[in-house]
Amino acid sequence: MSKMRVHQIAKELGLASKDAVDMLTKLGVDVRNHASTIDDSDAAKLREIVNGSARTAAPTAPEPPKGSAREQGSPPAKAPAGAAPGAGTSAPPAPRGSEPAAPVVPAAAGDPGEPAADEVIVPHGVTVTDFAQKIGRSSTDVIKLLMRLGEMKTITQSLSDDEVEVLANEFEVPVRIVSVADEVSAAPVEEIPEDAGQADEKLEARSPVVTVMGHVDHGKSSILQQFRKKEMLSLEAGGITQAIGAYQVHGKDGLATTFIDTPGHEAFTQMRARGAQVTDIAILVVAADDGVQPQTVEALDHAKAAHVPVLVAVNKIDRPEADPTRVRQQLSELGLTPEEWGGDTVFVDVSAKAGTNLDQLLDMIHLVAELQELKANPRVPARGHAIEAHLDRGRGPVATLIVQKGTLRPGQAVVCGAAWARVRTMLDENGHQVPKAGPSQPVQVSGWSRLPAAGDEFFAVKDEREAKRIAAERMTLQRAADFVAGGKPATLEDLLFKTRTGDVPELRLILKADTQGSLEALTESLVKMHRANLRLNILRRGVGAIGESDVTLAQASDAIVVGFGVRPDAGARQLAEREGVDVRTYQIIYQLLDDISQALKGLLAPEEQEFVLGSAQVRATFRIPRAVVAGCYVTEGKIVRGAHARLASTP
Repeated sequence: MSKMRVHQIAKELGLASKDAVDMLTKLGVDVRNHASTIDDSDAAKLREIVNGSARTAAPTAPEPPKGSAREQGSPPAKAPAGAAPGAGTSAPPAPRGSEPAAPVVPAAAGDPGEPAADEVIVPHGVTVTDFAQKIGRSSTDVIKLLMRLGEMKTITQSLSDDEVEVLANEFEVPVRIVSVADEVSAAPVEEIPEDAGQADEKLEARSPVVTVMGHVDHGKSSILQQFRKKEMLSLEAGGITQAIGAYQVHGKDGLATTFIDTPGHEAFTQMRARGAQVTDIAILVVAADDGVQPQTVEALDHAKAAHVPVLVAVNKIDRPEADPTRVRQQLSELGLTPEEWGGDTVFVDVSAKAGTNLDQLLDMIHLVAELQELKANPRVPARGHAIEAHLDRGRGPVATLIVQKGTLRPGQAVVCGAAWARVRTMLDENGHQVPKAGPSQPVQVSGWSRLPAAGDEFFAVKDEREAKRIAAERMTLQRAADFVAGGKPATLEDLLFKTRTGDVPELRLILKADTQGSLEALTESLVKMHRANLRLNILRRGVGAIGESDVTLAQASDAIVVGFGVRPDAGARQLAEREGVDVRTYQIIYQLLDDISQALKGLLAPEEQEFVLGSAQVRATFRIPRAVVAGCYVTEGKIVRGAHARLASTP
């Protein structure tokens, strides 16, 4: 069998010798440097990988004739004629690295390439081929670099976010990773001429969207209760808001204000962040008798990140132990200096229980809104955000939307994340039908194909067919992103290792919640409970009541069914009692988290302590059938029948 050296096969394939050595090492070939020899079979494997990747990537290249120019060598040198003198040292790798990049370089000055010149937009779970096209490289180059980094990928496999960042750094290309919705969502076709041609003429004043944020039990819901003149707090378990609600309030002057009530418990970080991203003004509620708390600081961080003005409502000033000055001092240390102290932050001392100064707080909201000059065009297709989503037994998937611009009407086709809908019904916060929803108006929309993700942007499209197409494309990309984000499948080596070291205790859960936002917050909190010596495995999670399928899965998987804000139906309850499946329901989030934490602690293996009874020295050994008998001399302590012994060699 003939042999050839590494540098010869590298020259044949147009590779650097170091790259060829690395690729052969990954294939299990024992090579040390460019002068090492390899068999024809190993050379054939390398040719198959390099040429096979190039053939597969060829259909995606924008200019097919470049494949033949690569072998000739001279045409690539003529293409950059003006730059030939300065590129003499980098001429050998130029045909590989620059030929796919050719379409991107001239396009940098044109309209199609301008965004790529500054930053390349890449969705989660992008494939090798798509990533190569976006950065102007060939799939072969990307695969080579991945192999050099120790990763074997095909052109159709998805890349994780970490891999994308590493590749972008290696290729020196600025990359921004976006969600699937941001990648596919290109603005609706109907909206582009409206915004481009009629920028300011059709803008009209809109109501402010106000987010009420703060620590748990500091009075956020009580303030809204006074504004709306309805009983809200009695509907909330434990006095804690557990789902984002959007309400519109009209003041004495007829001006409307949209309020978003965000939960105060620390587990609902994502829900507070969603409230902050759609708001115009943030009201930070702080109890005068309790002062600044951890969730107060967290809420303030969300408001600062959203770049919205913050008003501070110092609540519970009617209590004897109230100290508004201390609250001002604490917030001044966080960067919120009151106007009376020479700062620019509005502080209003209120009492939600007594209704003190609430009119003044509403006036301050309108004043700040006037200074912001909030405007939107109601004549363009509707666009906004989904605040909350849940399954309704009678209406199916229902989402609470806040329109940020345009007008939403029943019968329109809309897309939100990977879900689409032909708007069947639109209800306001009081359950009344709404004929249309303009900017800053919250509505509850039914008619969705599936449950939208809370926090996703929605927009109206021209027809149902277009909505289905966008949703299907997003779903495909979302599955690829979820596959990459998922854990690495267990291998035989992992199973053997666990068998030798002892199984890792595992608590299996089936999690059901009343709303999508609550489900996300609970999942994030539970994932943080992972420990090195035990594992929490959420087998299924979803929105809606606990059904028989959940109980059946729990029975087959030896899992616990946990419901938050939901209860099992009659069939599921009877099945759980008959099969002995543990079904737990909760209304307060911290009770659920405490119980799961205690359950995890109960799975920890007991600590083992070793007590030394004595030591003995082996003087002689005697072989008998199936055993070896050791003759020992006790040097310390005593030897007891049935005790464990450990053999240790001494120098």
